[in-house]
Amino acid sequence: MSRTRRLRGFSRSDTTRAEAFSDGVLAIAVTLLALGLADPPHRPGGLGHALLAQWPAYLGYLASFGYVSVIWLNHHQAFVRVRVMDRGLHAANLLMLFSTAALSFPTAVVADALQADPDGSDARVAVALYAGLAAVMCLSWVAFYHQLARRPELLTPDVESTYVRHGRLRSWAGALAYGAAGLLGVLVAPLAAVAVFVVLPVFYFLTSDGFPEER
Repeated sequence: MSRTRRLRGFSRSDTTRAEAFSDGVLAIAVTLLALGLADPPHRPGGLGHALLAQWPAYLGYLASFGYVSVIWLNHHQAFVRVRVMDRGLHAANLLMLFSTAALSFPTAVVADALQADPDGSDARVAVALYAGLAAVMCLSWVAFYHQLARRPELLTPDVESTYVRHGRLRSWAGALAYGAAGLLGVLVAPLAAVAVFVVLPVFYFLTSDGFPEER
């Protein structure tokens, strides 16, 4: 059988290129977040006030940097366990990168809207936008773990028996939590949603090694 015939269709591959590409996208995503922190326009002697006035930008950076950081951490932990990639796993990984790369956009929208009016209608729309994209990022991980559950041969033989179930649970919890935070911001107060956005990455960091009863 010729090599051309053997490689017909989508071939499984090792994880090297996917990991390198993912690390690059995540690094750029963090850089874009940092570029959102700018020297504010001010009159002579008014720099301190101008810096304090753009506090929503700092909150947005904190929430989004924390989110991208735990994604990078969990991505690394996932690829310690993934042995080979197939088309479905590539698709889920690309969806995760697609949503992560776009995170700087709603972060800037939230910062601008909160700075203009912390309780206005624009701020409510802005936190809903952020929550929607963040939930999509969580759902991309649901797809990632779903593919691993369907194709356990993609994993290393010594992977923990609870790894996929644990990952799915955390991903669904995150999607629901970000969705609830968006509703909270729209119906109650945008700043309440931002507080949830800041706290949720801490949850993901603390549970990256499993829930307490699973350790």
